[in-house]
Amino acid sequence: MTGPIGVFDSGFGGLTILKKFIEKLPKYDYMFLGDNARAPYGSRSFQTIYNYTLQAVKFLFEKGCPLVIIACNTASAKALRSIQQNNLKLLNPNNRVLGIIRPTVEMLGSITKTNNVGILGTSGTINSKSYILETAKLFKNINVYQQACPMLVPLVENNEIDNFGTDFFVKKYIDLLFNQNQNIDTIVLGCTHYPLLINSFKKYLPKNINIIKQNEIVAEKLKDYLIRHPEIEQRISKKSTVKYLTTDSYEIFNKSASIFMNTIIESETIEIN
Repeated sequence: MTGPIGVFDSGFGGLTILKKFIEKLPKYDYMFLGDNARAPYGSRSFQTIYNYTLQAVKFLFEKGCPLVIIACNTASAKALRSIQQNNLKLLNPNNRVLGIIRPTVEMLGSITKTNNVGILGTSGTINSKSYILETAKLFKNINVYQQACPMLVPLVENNEIDNFGTDFFVKKYIDLLFNQNQNIDTIVLGCTHYPLLINSFKKYLPKNINIIKQNEIVAEKLKDYLIRHPEIEQRISKKSTVKYLTTDSYEIFNKSASIFMNTIIESETIEIN
């Protein structure tokens, strides 16, 4: 039996990851699940995020996905490791669940020259300190500075992408980050919504700053993973289809998802528990 690659996010941001998957790996089938009815996850407790993410992974496994990508920084930070270590053997030991923080961090060593890296993300991701912890495991000499950006996700999801108000908050968060250290030379856009704000980031970041966009890195890492793990790759169906599922109104999802995917989206409302 073969099945699609499952891509899960609490909201819409994971669609930037999915879009890059489709671009880089077009032959595979994908099933995107957005838990929009319970989003955002960023302000919720560790236990709640873990419970919600586990429910989503179980749902996608039951739909036949042999591989699930948690395309959400908050869920990757607060649930991935527990699911991999505690639940996978019981759910399906032959399946795999991957996140997006570790692949991003792995790139830092080859990019930063000053060994000072900045992370911009949601409050949930920043408070988890996952980027700090993962970086410390791989690169003892890299310093990580963080800045929560609570206003950016609502602005993106309301399609307030290119305007003065969005620019104001992007500049504010960048200034707060650089107030911590002026020698930061690499910025991680540690939220899957942020690639849609890339024009604003480029406007207010110094020209010499390296901007790391997760969707590009994670897509390349998935491509590499499937080459290295043929036992998983062979179980993925290859008809170039994409199915969109949401726990909220499909009409609302279709409207917002179309902004992220830059095409007309048709989704289905489902329940997970």
